[in-house]
Amino acid sequence: MEAVNDSHSVERIAEELLHQLAAQNVNDVEGYWILWMLFGRIYKRQTSIRFTFVEKFLLWKVFPTSCLRWIIHFAVLECAPDSASLKSYNADGLSDTVNRLVVAWSRKEFVQSSPTEQQAYVTAALGLCLEKMSKKDLDATKDALHSILQGISCRLESPIYLIRRMASTIALVFSRIIDPQNPLYLDDSYQEETIDWNFGFGNRKEVPVTKALDNEKTDEKERPSTIESGKEIKRRENNGIGKISKAGKKETAFNFIDPDEIIDPATLNIESTIDEDESDASEDSETSSNSSLQPYDLTDDDADLKRKFSQLVDVVGALRKPDDVEGVEKALDVAEKLIRASPDELKYIAGDLAKALVQVRCSDATVEGEEESAEEKREKALVALLVTSPIESLDSLNKLLYSPNVDMSQRVMVLDVMIDSAKELASARVLKSEHRSTPLVSSISDEPWFVPRNIGPIGAGSWKEISSTETPLNWSYSYERELPSKAGKIKRGKTRRWSTRSAMQGIQIERSQNNFPQYAAAFMLPAMQGYDKKRHGVDLLGRDFVVLGKLIFMLGICMKCAAMHPEASVLASPLLDMLRSREIFQHAEAYVRRSVLFAASCVLMALHPSYVASAVVEGNIGISEGLEWIRTWALLVAESDTDSECSTLAMACLQLHAEMALQASRALESSSTTNAKSITLFPNVSKNRPIKISYLNS
Repeated sequence: MEAVNDSHSVERIAEELLHQLAAQNVNDVEGYWILWMLFGRIYKRQTSIRFTFVEKFLLWKVFPTSCLRWIIHFAVLECAPDSASLKSYNADGLSDTVNRLVVAWSRKEFVQSSPTEQQAYVTAALGLCLEKMSKKDLDATKDALHSILQGISCRLESPIYLIRRMASTIALVFSRIIDPQNPLYLDDSYQEETIDWNFGFGNRKEVPVTKALDNEKTDEKERPSTIESGKEIKRRENNGIGKISKAGKKETAFNFIDPDEIIDPATLNIESTIDEDESDASEDSETSSNSSLQPYDLTDDDADLKRKFSQLVDVVGALRKPDDVEGVEKALDVAEKLIRASPDELKYIAGDLAKALVQVRCSDATVEGEEESAEEKREKALVALLVTSPIESLDSLNKLLYSPNVDMSQRVMVLDVMIDSAKELASARVLKSEHRSTPLVSSISDEPWFVPRNIGPIGAGSWKEISSTETPLNWSYSYERELPSKAGKIKRGKTRRWSTRSAMQGIQIERSQNNFPQYAAAFMLPAMQGYDKKRHGVDLLGRDFVVLGKLIFMLGICMKCAAMHPEASVLASPLLDMLRSREIFQHAEAYVRRSVLFAASCVLMALHPSYVASAVVEGNIGISEGLEWIRTWALLVAESDTDSECSTLAMACLQLHAEMALQASRALESSSTTNAKSITLFPNVSKNRPIKISYLNS
């Protein structure tokens, strides 16, 4: 290699050589000696070659992890990877390299603008170098401690799971240098001794573009890098992990209820649990022998003195007393059941109940390790409240969304609840009766219509007319016949009541009904107001970008739930105006840009092709310019965005735009044959259907 005078050619040769060696699965020792034999002399003599290996190959390029180990041993440590040679490594070169890596790794601009693969590669380079350092070497570096802590804190604030995992791995390696006996695990789900510096990129498979936006078939928990829930943010703040155990419910037999019995509403949904306990107790009593009987426990546990909530007013009062831990826990247990029962007081107390549920601190009111179970109960109660009384509860939640009295985890939790309630309203199950009319009089034989049919059990006698001696004029006819007795049963007298069969026979059929469109404006419009205003403790465009990304994701879900309805065409224009804001679609955080692409794709799926065609014909500038902006911006993101997932979402958005344009052109061609101006947007929807907004219809 000394004969090659062009440093750029040497760089290209070295780069291609590293990729070829990695493809052939060369081990660390062989890889180091191959680099040393080819580039050992020119690395010592030429500054440009040292710059290539130390700067470009560690900070600019992206190589497999095996190649990264060879580069570190060759250019940084300057020793072979065997245990005997590691004792004489270049400590000064290692300290200088770690200092350069830490400075680049800790910058916030590097986290925002660099591709995820590049960040993972630099993180692996820094981690592999830190694994070779001792505490003495770490003290020799300049401001390494401050830069490492800054980079860790910057990444822990990211809603993307992979970025947070990079911070946890560096914190783990750094803690092993400070105190090898007490390693620091920031990610409780990852406590392995050996660290995977590939971060899953080596085993990752490409996802088809058509499946990038298929969120109905994939669970959100399986995609932690896209959306983070409020429980995950709360977990990071409290640094606690809770496990939820879910027990299946068995089917219970039907029991007759006394109509005069007084029933507690809080116990309406727990009969299955009681029956299950009774069945288990009966089985145990049958299988146990007399010798295994145990005496009763007669100790008084004060169970009869404990409070039982049967009204929502009592639940609100208990939630407002954070010092009463037992009361808060019991209130969370029965809140969802009482709300689902839809009592008369729900309409008047829904706002106060929503505010109390959001502001209660579940971590202070539960035992350590059960925080997540309490969080789940609270979220289920809020979802039930939004589904049963959406108008009254949405007013309180929208005010709390921008209130300075709640933190970021509570804001994200509010948005999560709105997402779940919108999905539940969109997929509501309704029992409808399908009526089948039958004639009152039917003629099936030569017999008169008033003679009963000869149908019944086997062995039944024929009908005989009962003669009446009261009056010679019979205004009605009476018939009787003998019925056989059932086998094995004593024949007893029976009284049967006969009545005319109803002409309308109803069959109960369960059908799905989308109840969300009438509440779509109440969900979206108040939440879209004031997102760009900086208030005390609220800065969505700056510090609270996680809330901004979740807000845009919620708006996209709302558009998806109102798809192909008139409300979607009305709400598309203000949503597109919000997405077209420069502070939104050009946001520095990739998390926000992903949410914008998702919301834009939901707009394309929600608009009816006939509405798009009429917007083009009638010159609707808002819709036309908004759809054109989606196409041009998606093209720009697909070509130049540094985040790979943003590029994938942009390609899926372009595909949806092309399909929407094709359907709109077909609708335009079909309407032009009759009348270009007489386009029926939604023929199956009533024009008098109301759109409900919070406290505007009262």
